[in-house]
Amino acid sequence: MSQKEAVFSDHHIAHHFDTAEQEFDSAKLGMWLFLGQELLFFGGVFVVYTVFRNFYPEMFIDANKHLSWKIGSVNTIFLIVSSFTMAIGVRSAQTSKKNVLILCMILTFLFAAGFMVNKYFEYNEKIMHGFLPSKWFSGEGHFETMHIFFGLYFFATGLHGLHVLVGMGLIAWIIWRAQKGHFHAQYYTPVELVGLYWHLVDLIWIFLFPLFYLIG
Repeated sequence: MSQKEAVFSDHHIAHHFDTAEQEFDSAKLGMWLFLGQELLFFGGVFVVYTVFRNFYPEMFIDANKHLSWKIGSVNTIFLIVSSFTMAIGVRSAQTSKKNVLILCMILTFLFAAGFMVNKYFEYNEKIMHGFLPSKWFSGEGHFETMHIFFGLYFFATGLHGLHVLVGMGLIAWIIWRAQKGHFHAQYYTPVELVGLYWHLVDLIWIFLFPLFYLIG
């Protein structure tokens, strides 16, 4: 490592860490702990879904017909591909390929934006037809309990959408810093941590997609 790289790398080490490796390991452990509690949180959502699915199996199947598996499939493709571009971006940061890193982060951001645009049109269609949670439900259906399904749908997918928006903010931050040359083989901790977060967002959707869109 050149003297310039050494100085730049040391600049990123917080005062309470002895080495860059120690700082990286601590940051990564903290992220894994955060992701663990996120899994527990969404695990509770999945448990609630399972309970109501067992109580109202026929209603869930009927309500599912009001969701577009095509939109869900496109969004699934968006997130899967974005996970790939994120992985390439992280590797690019680790190998000091600045331009590739920036390109991959931009592509990841665009795929995430495409996901949210699709979700906007999907939500708008549900609202227009009255497929809303609780007392706001006014849609047509064969079951009076359909508001339960759409309550779970809006809560689970809305919470996931919020995570996508947070991820987009973090990716934009990574792009901004990458353009300034902050990341290279000696320092890429923020890129890898954001990558871990984004992979969790993708993983959660992989479970949400079949639970809501493919149960018919």
